[in-house]
Amino acid sequence: MKIRGIFITGTDTGVGKTYVGAGLAAAMRENGIEIGVMKPAETGCLLRKGVLVPRDALQLMKAGGGDDPLDLVNPYRFRVALAPAIAAARAGKKIEIRRIISAYRTLARKHPFMIVEGAGGIMVPLTTRRNYLDLAGVLDLPVLVVARPGLGTINHTLLTVMALRSRGVRIAGIVINHQSKKRPGLAERTGPQYIERLSGVPVIGHVINGQRDFLAIMRRLVTLK
Repeated sequence: MKIRGIFITGTDTGVGKTYVGAGLAAAMRENGIEIGVMKPAETGCLLRKGVLVPRDALQLMKAGGGDDPLDLVNPYRFRVALAPAIAAARAGKKIEIRRIISAYRTLARKHPFMIVEGAGGIMVPLTTRRNYLDLAGVLDLPVLVVARPGLGTINHTLLTVMALRSRGVRIAGIVINHQSKKRPGLAERTGPQYIERLSGVPVIGHVINGQRDFLAIMRRLVTLK
């Protein structure tokens, strides 16, 4: 039985979730897999002519080639770059989980495969009472963890895996995103193998700076059982 989508989280903010998500979306589209994308809440949006522009959500939409309404793909957007729950409070607004779930279900009925991207890490607060771990559980999608390769990544990744397992959330795998153009040091060369060994979760791919070929990672994901 093939999975119907993935939920992408990171070990922290800025690890490259959107880059990986967009790369996978493009690979799937180019290989005949009709997909939908979703970024439930985005902060740090640009303000252009009085309109907030969610760059991550738009990047995902462009990669996936979809024409779904932006308010379904990205129900909540805020200008200040903070956790969604905090950004919403500062804007005098309230994020409602049921609105996100409704948007997801609408998109999932249209698309056989969904890519949903969180914000920051899995414990980032989405509302005053719920975080992205709660949302991943409700959507019932396997989670793909995007991690850095450098020093500190073992701890961050193992904590993320532990949090997911504490709720019984299925983990699709780990992708190591090498964003730096510098030659990998000892931590970058050894960390990923220890992450896989200590967590028991497979590292299903390494994304090298500027990489555009996500076919191998895509194949690992769409054949999960």
